[in-house]
Amino acid sequence: MASPTSTNPAHAHFESFLQAQLCQNVLSSFQGLCQALGLESGGGLPQYHKIKTQLNYWSAKSLWAKLDKRAGQPVYQQGQACANTKCLVVGAGPCGLRAAVELALLGARVVLVEKRTKFSRHNVLHLWPFTIHDLRALGAKKFYGRFCTGTLDHVSIRQLQLLLLKVALLLGVEIHWGVTFTGLQPPPKQGSGWRAQLQPNPPAQLANYEFDVLISAAGGKFIPEGFTVREMRGKLAIGITANFVNTRTVEETQVPEISGVARIYNQSFFQSLLKATGIDLENIVYYKDDTHYFVMTAKKQCLLRLGVLRQDWPETDRLLGSANVVPEALQRFAQEAADFATHGKLGKLEFAKDARGRPDVSAFDFTSMMRADSSARVQEKHGARLLLGLVGDCLVEPFWPLGTGVARGFLAAFDAAWMVKRWAEGAEPLEVLAERESLYQLLSQTSPENMHRNVAQYGLDPATRYPNLNLRAVSPNQVRDLYDVMAKEPVWKSDKTDSGKRDSGSVGKQEELLRWCQEQTAGYPGVHVTDLSSSWADGLALCALVNRLRPGLLEPSELQGMGAVEATSWALKMAEHELGITPVLSAQAVVAGSDPLGLIAYLSHFHSAFKSTPHSPGPASQSPSGTSSAVLFLGKLQRTLQRTRAKENGEDAGGKKLRLEASGEDLCALCGEHLYILERLCADGRFYHRSCFCCCVCEATLWPGGYGQHPGDGRFYCLQHLPSPGHKEDGNDRGPESQDLVTPDDNMPSSPLTPMAPLEGASPIPSPKPIRQLIRLSSPERQRLSSLNLTPDSEMEPPPKPPRSCTALARQALEGSFVGWGVPTQSPQVLMAMEEEEGNSSSSEEEDEEEGDVALDPDMELVLQAITNNSGTLDKYPTWQRTLLRRAKEEQMKRFCKAQAVQLRLNEIEASLRELEAEGKKLELALRNQSSSLEQQKALWLEQLLHLVQKKNSLVAEEAELMITVQELSLEEKQLQLDQELRSYMNRNETPKTAADQQAENRILKELVNVVNQRDALIRFQEERRLSELASGPGA
Repeated sequence: MASPTSTNPAHAHFESFLQAQLCQNVLSSFQGLCQALGLESGGGLPQYHKIKTQLNYWSAKSLWAKLDKRAGQPVYQQGQACANTKCLVVGAGPCGLRAAVELALLGARVVLVEKRTKFSRHNVLHLWPFTIHDLRALGAKKFYGRFCTGTLDHVSIRQLQLLLLKVALLLGVEIHWGVTFTGLQPPPKQGSGWRAQLQPNPPAQLANYEFDVLISAAGGKFIPEGFTVREMRGKLAIGITANFVNTRTVEETQVPEISGVARIYNQSFFQSLLKATGIDLENIVYYKDDTHYFVMTAKKQCLLRLGVLRQDWPETDRLLGSANVVPEALQRFAQEAADFATHGKLGKLEFAKDARGRPDVSAFDFTSMMRADSSARVQEKHGARLLLGLVGDCLVEPFWPLGTGVARGFLAAFDAAWMVKRWAEGAEPLEVLAERESLYQLLSQTSPENMHRNVAQYGLDPATRYPNLNLRAVSPNQVRDLYDVMAKEPVWKSDKTDSGKRDSGSVGKQEELLRWCQEQTAGYPGVHVTDLSSSWADGLALCALVNRLRPGLLEPSELQGMGAVEATSWALKMAEHELGITPVLSAQAVVAGSDPLGLIAYLSHFHSAFKSTPHSPGPASQSPSGTSSAVLFLGKLQRTLQRTRAKENGEDAGGKKLRLEASGEDLCALCGEHLYILERLCADGRFYHRSCFCCCVCEATLWPGGYGQHPGDGRFYCLQHLPSPGHKEDGNDRGPESQDLVTPDDNMPSSPLTPMAPLEGASPIPSPKPIRQLIRLSSPERQRLSSLNLTPDSEMEPPPKPPRSCTALARQALEGSFVGWGVPTQSPQVLMAMEEEEGNSSSSEEEDEEEGDVALDPDMELVLQAITNNSGTLDKYPTWQRTLLRRAKEEQMKRFCKAQAVQLRLNEIEASLRELEAEGKKLELALRNQSSSLEQQKALWLEQLLHLVQKKNSLVAEEAELMITVQELSLEEKQLQLDQELRSYMNRNETPKTAADQQAENRILKELVNVVNQRDALIRFQEERRLSELASGPGA
């Protein structure tokens, strides 16, 4: 606040400038400040030094210190690095403003144009640690006191734009509002420069402004001419954002934020939401900022059922167009979802208003995301060169659940400013473009985990941000097409040449496959492979191939007297169970030779998986690891799930045989339509369309280890919706959460390489006397235990005591259970150190944090109480309480982002598989129908089909790896929930516990032990896979 005795009008204008919360107020107060100081706005970096010199005001000193520290970095060369460079920045979004600030610090003259006249976007952005440090270094706390004071690090888009606008104005950026950039105006003659085409009626000074750098940050809908973009399309994904008025009441401040909940690992929450409200979501996030901000992903069928969408349309633009969305139903949908997620603690939810004065709620499509093929170009005409760069959404549209938008946007802004610096230094255009494209390759891979840990060292130089940086990853010769001399015609020869070489080089794959099969089956009696059709009809060759790759399963002598169909069925089964090679045709088809294309495609899977395995005469001595171990693991997981359910239902699990000989591979077992080779998905011995093999309730794609078949109706269900026959009443009494926990976990096997005794064989009723284990204490622990004072003493506070009701089994199950959750048990000495560290970090900012009381999640309160069990500890260490909560929320955010990254990639894989199926269908029809075609053309089509099969197998293997990650996330979430539930029972006194409480505690304890064992099995599986990869790697 201004000093009460201050009479200097510049001081009042500066205070108004700092506190302004509207774009027009910022501009008017800054204009008043400049007039009071006798300065012209937009004068570049010299203007900042004049303001700092003339405004001798105590309230501004801390801000000058921060800006001086940033501008004093050597990379800026005291504002002379780009002193002769003129830049035009299009768009006043966060990324455009951040790029303008960096260019101003380099000393360039920066002009920014923005078509809007105010900032009205309430949506909230997640911040990475380096963005927080970067914004604080620019004085964010001075402009916005509530910056990053909650349990989660975020800021609204509007507030971020306001604070960056204020910094840009102070640094001399010239800003023009209500001006739309429509294109470039090339220089008309030698000696003139590039100009911009602007509307409507720009001032003469702006219309005549000539620049040599253009930075486009105008959003994904505007890409400058010359840039090409490609679309990344996945499954239909409908996002809904809603902003509610935040009146900042005490009740509102006590509502905990939701860092992210995803169906992929917490199905119970969304099942409860569906049962209570009829709303079906994939995820939901809640941030508390200027508004109560909710963002969620809704399912289309749910929106249609609840009347949010009037009609189902295949075109996404038409589906989510204003004419097809019912505003009242959409508002009701968002209110009910937000109310359920916050347990109704926000009271009556009133929508904030958007720029047009309407309720701030919208449905949008993020099925398709655009990504520019290049990040920069150079255009030249009449000797005048123009450097063009992209930042923000017009470079890469972010996937909102990952929370990467503003962080990667800032990184792109830094990289673009570095490019401008290299351009101003006189580097060759192709060198500048090559360096920029090398950095662009890193952008989509960046995360807080794989960047430099010390965020305080981040600067304009890419080496301060990216470890293992290679600025020559792209050579100048590779970016020649990005240098456009407008007098010349572009030449496009490389694509045709490459494609021709690829086609000519691909001929011979069928012969290579045949030669490999002959080598692998050589030496087996009675096996003579001369082709890829009739030589496999007796089943001996296929058995020999499987035995070569997985010896010990069946001796050649045991094949005597076995029929061709039986031998082929055994080989198909063993290849799937032991090698991870899923069949694409039945045993009958192999014996009859009725599907030669299917057999070639099937054998090509063996070849692509095991072709790098060294060949030796006779049977192999050990099993090579060619196929994805994740495919094997998920297959064994699904079979274990089926056996367990068969036992529960009283069926003969051991008598169920593979049905490949009885089902046709050319017809889908569900829809009865024709199946082409790339469309075939084999499950339980039958073949399906991938689109048909989905949950009959939610229509979700089914993966091995995540589905079951109901014995009553024969339909397939995901584990969330799989009914429990014979136990419907018990399941309903227990509710969706307990049902969800029991169903997948009790059936999940341990590592396939190290079997574990199953828990199903144990007695369902826990023994009243669990096995006791000796607890060995270290000397310091024994000393602390002996020094415990059980008598309350008002003068001395005892150290926190652990819960006494924890049994030996619970101790074993819960040991280290908080590791990885951001809530470690700490000694008082560690807590004091944390308190001092937090205090030091706060004092280093030299600012008042203005942090209020942080609301504790009820579940988190149980965790904290279980750690300390001492009522005075949390009060004594308030900063520790905030730190623990923040760390827990950060871990939840990481888990949510990881889950959403997995979900995004799964959606991309599914879309890619659909495209492969369409291409494969065309090739297969051509091969089967064009009998009169030339043999060379048929061979080319077959090579292309095999290439598609190989791509499909690769995608399926990657999909299996992602499903392993899904299993990990699901088990982590279940362990956390069981931890909290179990501790709530353990923290009670033993005497008031009822028999039902004891039984529930024992049940939860058993489930927790089961989950811990399953996580341990996954860890062992991954470790064994890692060691196997190391052993089979180069130089092993």
